[in-house]
Amino acid sequence: MTEAMQRRICLMVAYDGTCYNGWQYQPNGRTIEEALNRALTDLTGEAVAVSGASRTDAGVHARCNYAVFDTAVRMPAEKFAYALNQRLPEDIRIRSAKEVAPDWHPRKCRSIKTYEYRILNEEFPDPLDRLYAHFTYRALDVEKMREAARFLVGEHDFKSFCSIHTQAETTVRTITALTVEKEGSVITIRVSGTGFLYNMVRIIAGTLMEVGAGKYPPGRVAEMLDAQSREMSGPTAPARGLTLVDYKFL
Repeated sequence: MTEAMQRRICLMVAYDGTCYNGWQYQPNGRTIEEALNRALTDLTGEAVAVSGASRTDAGVHARCNYAVFDTAVRMPAEKFAYALNQRLPEDIRIRSAKEVAPDWHPRKCRSIKTYEYRILNEEFPDPLDRLYAHFTYRALDVEKMREAARFLVGEHDFKSFCSIHTQAETTVRTITALTVEKEGSVITIRVSGTGFLYNMVRIIAGTLMEVGAGKYPPGRVAEMLDAQSREMSGPTAPARGLTLVDYKFL
């Protein structure tokens, strides 16, 4: 096969991350990337390796992550979704497939990603929500959480809100929108931005919950940003409450 015969296919991937050690391939762990590679290799007869847009952590879910792969198979692009869904486990599904330019990659495009962090705020946990929402019995003041969230919107150095293990060249990021809504006993933190650091959304969620519980006043969040120290912000919220819900290419 010659290089000229290769096509690039883009997949929109949805998954329940509960049983996976994140997106990225690991030699001793079950991952979304590994499952996609196995299904594609079985389908095409080629040694296929996908490249993903967002490398979600263990236990994190997604409705619209993206991945690209190269193949010489002449199957119509949209048919890859149907063929792969017959080979993938039921907690991973391809929502669409299309052919893109040979040099196109989602991580090289300007985009806005949106995550939602769901919190079940009741006296007792609900077993039907245990995989998709973080449970806390502590009363959370949503208005204080909203007030604190406003300090995080815009371009800032988010060093205080990322894991100390980050390998990013810069910790400056832009949050374009950050809302906190409550419907019944479920609080949803929805955050959009042009890019996120390792554990950034989960640390924001953990910090806003601490504000809501009264541990910090809302204005302390501005001080956390200025401190540029992970020790100053709140805990990293559990992965199960986090879902990548939207991914717009600009």
